[in-house]
Amino acid sequence: MSDYHLYLSLIPEALIASQLEPKEFGSYYAVGRSGRVFGEAIFFELDPAFRSDDFAFDLADERCVTQPDGAPKSSVYLGIYNVLARIPISALGKLYLVTDDGRTLELDRGDYTPDREHPLHLYQEFCPKRPIVASRLEPQAFCRSITDPKRPVNLPRIAFSDLMLGELAFDPMNGKADDLPYPYIGHLRDVLSDFTANTKDSKLVLKHVREGVLYRTVQSGFFVGDHDHFAYYPFPTREELQSTYYDWWRSAQIAHFD
Repeated sequence: MSDYHLYLSLIPEALIASQLEPKEFGSYYAVGRSGRVFGEAIFFELDPAFRSDDFAFDLADERCVTQPDGAPKSSVYLGIYNVLARIPISALGKLYLVTDDGRTLELDRGDYTPDREHPLHLYQEFCPKRPIVASRLEPQAFCRSITDPKRPVNLPRIAFSDLMLGELAFDPMNGKADDLPYPYIGHLRDVLSDFTANTKDSKLVLKHVREGVLYRTVQSGFFVGDHDHFAYYPFPTREELQSTYYDWWRSAQIAHFD
């Protein structure tokens, strides 16, 4: 067994070997050693037994060792391109969500039940692309649709979260949106309303998210999968966030380094 961890980062996409424990790695990856690098991070810890000829594991064995001064090796990059698609879903362990000041929330994989309540959905994609997409498909169906190899345009695998729509999920034009923090509400209403006259399953809302990770609007959780495999990581309830995970939740709602 190796003496390092394997982390699959989604922002940016990379496979990284590190001697740091997950929460230490989260802090290091979000703010750096000197506090000069800021930004949210999302990463999976992988099964330590995972190996693949697609990645430079010889570099991990060679370089991911304790430093002469006794410090652990923070990171050795084993892959930076098309990484998510080359790691099986079965190798994914816990998911870690890191705020831009380095606080880390750990999520376990959970059992998935299809969302039959909401007729419309909003998704923030993280890897390999980073748009926001509206859809009439619930998360698993959305995942299978966008990764369908029979479609002329598809992704091999995708990681994303669902975002709150409130009343807009049921009545895009007239539903109240006062509690939704999106700066593009008018455009969002138009996109959602178009589903009534359009046969498309999904429509682009934003090409790229500039606000970072929208933790404060996550509805049920995070998802990763392809046309055949799917994993769900439930997000804590608002009650749990305001009690058990209060410090992380408070940090997640503040942009510290605009």
